[in-house]
Parts: sequence; structure tokens; C-alpha cells
Amino acid sequence: MSIRSSADTIDHVLLAPLRDLGDGFNVRRALPSPQRRMVGPFIFFDQMGRATFGRGEGLDVRPHPHIGLATITYLLEGEILHRDSVGSVQTIRPGEVNLMTAGSGIVHSERTGPDVRAAGGPLFGLQSWIALPTRLEEMDPGFTHHKASEIPGIDAEGVTLKLIAGTSDGLRSPVKSHSDIVYADIQLADRARYQLRAEHVERAIYVVSGKVEVTGQTGAFEEGQLVLFKPGAEIVIRAVGTARVMLVGGEPFAESRHIFWNFVSSSPERIEQAKRDWQQRRFAEVPAETDFIPLPDPVPARAAA
Repeated sequence: MSIRSSADTIDHVLLAPLRDLGDGFNVRRALPSPQRRMVGPFIFFDQMGRATFGRGEGLDVRPHPHIGLATITYLLEGEILHRDSVGSVQTIRPGEVNLMTAGSGIVHSERTGPDVRAAGGPLFGLQSWIALPTRLEEMDPGFTHHKASEIPGIDAEGVTLKLIAGTSDGLRSPVKSHSDIVYADIQLADRARYQLRAEHVERAIYVVSGKVEVTGQTGAFEEGQLVLFKPGAEIVIRAVGTARVMLVGGEPFAESRHIFWNFVSSSPERIEQAKRDWQQRRFAEVPAETDFIPLPDPVPARAAA
């Protein structure tokens, strides 16, 4: 669902649809949507869960490929065990950041580790894809992990901000970015206010929990809504009760991006090649993994402006 605002500050409000992936695990996909394909270089934005796994249950995303993008995984509850074709094996926990750069091609799996699976427990987090600049789409794949203590932030007047990636509020995240972006986790106490600087061309907030108001806009925005702001607008958000939002944005690319399944590229021909490579098992494999996700039924790659 999309709502076009008449206010001077808000461009669109998108309601991320809830998808049941089975076994009580739900995903809300805010990007891409028919109304808005990208926000800055962000081309994909998922909320994973909330889910509560029983004993012996867990997440099992089998090995699958990516090209032309970087993924950022950020958890609020629970943990995930990441494995990839460059040899990385990394457990991610709340407040930490996994950055996987696909570039010319990477394969990875995401599973619940054996200890957590044995006990059961929650899983709640966010995963985003950031399209790479054209000149870097074929860069070497790689992976980095950052502890929660490495992520800079501010804590003042009822606002706690953690800068996951990019720049904002005079801060710069150590998480590597290849273009102008902002990605932040913002928690607000009841009635606390936060001003979104206009230093990035495109900006949006995704409401993870609670409600927030935007100065000059009637009503409040709720969980599962992606609120897109107009470039250059002065934005102040105010919490209605306690609230948590993710700030995403950056400078848009001059070229369109095409997306099919897990592949992103400025070239539709490159995506067709990646599809053939995955079907013919030419991607590198993930050590200790034998299963994989087959290529979905072929459909034309679509452009994301």
C-alpha cells in the first residue's frame, strides 16, 4: 500500500507487506515495491520476524548467490550463523553488523547455530541490500564483521542512535560503504524528538516498533511503514510512546538497476549470465554446505529506478 502525501516533507508512505515463509517465520519487505524501487542505493529492505523458535527449530536459508550488491545484516534479537564462499563463518548477534560484498559473485547460507537451535529462542532483525556503483559491480567478493562496541552512536535527550553504515550527525561508521549512504538504528523515548539532517539526497524511516509523528504532518506512522521524505526537507520526528525506527538513504545512482531474485546489476545481460552460472553450478561453493536454493522460474529482469 502506498499513500502520497500532500505535505511539503513527505513523498510517499509505503506499508511493507507481511509474508509468511512458513514455520511461524514472517518477513516484511519494504523495498523494492511497485511504488518505489530504491531509496538512495538501498534496493532491498527486509524485516525478519519477530519469530520464536521452539527447541530443535531455527532458520535454514540454504546457500544462494548474489552479484552487484552489498548486504547488511543487523539483528535486534537472537542470532544467525553466516557461512559464505570466501570462507567466512560468523555468528551475528544483536547490535553487531555483518557486511557481505557480493561484487562479481558470492554464495552464502544463513542458519540458526546448533546451540541456539537446541534451546530455541527468538529471531528479529533487518537485512538490506545496497547496490554497488557501476564501476564496482564486479569487484572481488568479501565479508567483514563488526562488534556492537565498534558502531558509533549518540545518546541524548531520549534519543539513542547507532550509525550502522555511512555518515550522520557528525559520525562516520567503520562499516565499509562504496557510495553516499546513511543507515541508522534510532530508539526514542516517549515524546523524544530527532531531527533528520538534509545531508543526504534521499531519506526514509522504517518504523520497527511504536509510533512516530512528523512535524507538520497529521497523524502518526506505525510499525511496518516506510516513510519517504522529499529531498532537502527539514524533518523532525517525535515518538508517541517509545518507538524504534531505521533511517536509510543516500545519493541515488544516475543509472537504473535491474533486479532478479538475488542478482542486482546495471546490465540486464549480466543478470542473465548470473542466472546461467547458477544453473550450471559455476559459482564458488560454501564450505561444509551441500544443499542449495535452485534458480526460480525464469522471468525477465526488471529495472529499479
